[in-house]
Amino acid sequence: MNTLIIILLVIVIFGYFFRKEIKEKIAPDKEKNYTIDDKFNSEKREKEKEIDEILSKIGKNGLDDLSEKDRKRLDELSKK
Repeated sequence: MNTLIIILLVIVIFGYFFRKEIKEKIAPDKEKNYTIDDKFNSEKREKEKEIDEILSKIGKNGLDDLSEKDRKRLDELSKK
């Protein structure tokens, strides 16, 4: 019984001191592993998705049916 308690205590102490490393192995932080190129490409894809959504609204309902918010956002995105 004493051996079991000592083993559990050692495991708990080990887990406490190496909790960050253990957490990174179980659930790595995706943002930490991004390179500058990955961030740029991710932002570019998000902008493209947003533009595609606005353009699909224009395709379905016409330019006159866009809300003021969508028009402003389309202008902002088209300037970049």
